[in-house]
Amino acid sequence: MIQTKDLPPPADHYSVRRALLSVSDKTGLADFARRLAALGVELISTGGTARTLREAGLTVRDVAEVTASPELLGGRVKTLHPKIHAGLLARRTDPDDLAQLEEHGITPIDLVVVNLYPFAQAVAQDDVTDAVVIENVDIGGPTMVRAAAKNFFFVGVVTSPGQYDAVAEELEANDGQLGLVTRRRLAGAAFTHTAEYDAAISDYFDRDASEGTALPATFNVSLPRAQALRYGENPHQAAALYGEPDRVFDKLHGKDLSFNNLIDLSAAFDLIREFEAAGPTVAILKHTNPCGVGTGDSLEAAYRKAFATDRQSPFGGIVVVNRSLDRATAEAIDEIFTEIIIAPDYEEGVLAFLQQKKNRRLIQSLPEVGAEPLDVRTAAGGLLVQEANPPLGSADDLRARCTVATKREPTDREWADLDFAWRVCKHVKSNAIVYAGGGATLGIGAGQMSRIDASEIAVMKAGKTELSLENSVVASDAFFPFADGLLAAASAGAHAVVQPGGSVRDEEVIAAADEHDLAMVFTGARHFRH
Repeated sequence: MIQTKDLPPPADHYSVRRALLSVSDKTGLADFARRLAALGVELISTGGTARTLREAGLTVRDVAEVTASPELLGGRVKTLHPKIHAGLLARRTDPDDLAQLEEHGITPIDLVVVNLYPFAQAVAQDDVTDAVVIENVDIGGPTMVRAAAKNFFFVGVVTSPGQYDAVAEELEANDGQLGLVTRRRLAGAAFTHTAEYDAAISDYFDRDASEGTALPATFNVSLPRAQALRYGENPHQAAALYGEPDRVFDKLHGKDLSFNNLIDLSAAFDLIREFEAAGPTVAILKHTNPCGVGTGDSLEAAYRKAFATDRQSPFGGIVVVNRSLDRATAEAIDEIFTEIIIAPDYEEGVLAFLQQKKNRRLIQSLPEVGAEPLDVRTAAGGLLVQEANPPLGSADDLRARCTVATKREPTDREWADLDFAWRVCKHVKSNAIVYAGGGATLGIGAGQMSRIDASEIAVMKAGKTELSLENSVVASDAFFPFADGLLAAASAGAHAVVQPGGSVRDEEVIAAADEHDLAMVFTGARHFRH
């Protein structure tokens, strides 16, 4: 067991008389340092930080003067010195520590203002080399941050420009003193800062152990809490959103997004991304599943097609579009209650029109919306991590990749419908069956234990909305294990089929397709969605 010295407890407040500033990100630095100086705080600094402060008219003492040692090795060694670290780590209630400071002529440091070299930005550059990477591995910075955070009973540590105002305001309101609660909070943020930094370095060097995939040998994740949510999937579950959601969307109107809203939002982004190169396209989703998808000459026409697939489920659902939302489409959407509308932009006057309903959320998808490189889920005993399932290529790519398994090849119209159906099917919960034709979904069967059940539900949905499946195409997210699924599709009116293939009974399924004059293509890739 580690023994600790029996020392008097720290005071709640300690005066900040001496601050060491050494930052990579100099945003707001001069203003913060000026506020410290106005309180009589002595400023100690290094290199570019000291130069920035002097250019701002501030009096700064160089670290080299404090340590009586020059910077060495091109600046690699400057703050790694007992006069710095003893000044940071000394316990102000320990007579032995204070006696040693006096013996060696060391003055305590009360505040450290440090943020680290931009390692993540450096390694994100194209064709980055190890030589560049190692020069962005900070040594002195993390050491000072950890020393100050370890000694938070007596020392404050500031690691982000976002903390400057709050710290300065507390010092100004308390005659230059910083409270223990604040020091402890800042220490926690500091350890998070260095942990994220070390994780980024570890990830870089872990690339060689990834065996040619995006999957690291050790999975590191450190994300800031972006938003506390009212509750999780159900009201008795606490929840929060972590990461940088403002990178990918803006909420323009309505209540905060819930846990379930955010899950649906991600599903909507993934689905509409399949149609970036298509004409005006609209998708309607409910519980992450597409209720209907349509492509047309206009967004309004596309919405009418999507809504026609299922006129009941879209109530309270999500509508996502791939074009700037115009007034005619907005009015069509407004005919029923839609909980969330997502668009890359809104034409003039459309936001004002849609904002008339307070319970509706309006979302603008930002240009950075893109497939995340990894899909991460909790699982028994840990995390399951896989490479994300990327958007499909162009329609011509599908045609080039597929193998025509039957005697009859699809017509050009059927190829277009097969491409459309395959894109939608990829985003339907397994087992998934999608009937489509003319740039519209006609029937969707989602999340069934049997592929036959999924097909029957899709046919039933089409019947409820009086959509004909004659001359339609059908997509299946995985192979038909038996011919019965294919025969059900033929019986419903489908004339062409897209599926992965790969069943031990493929020959039986192909024979059944030929017998019914169906064109069937194998993609060679399945798209399970669990």
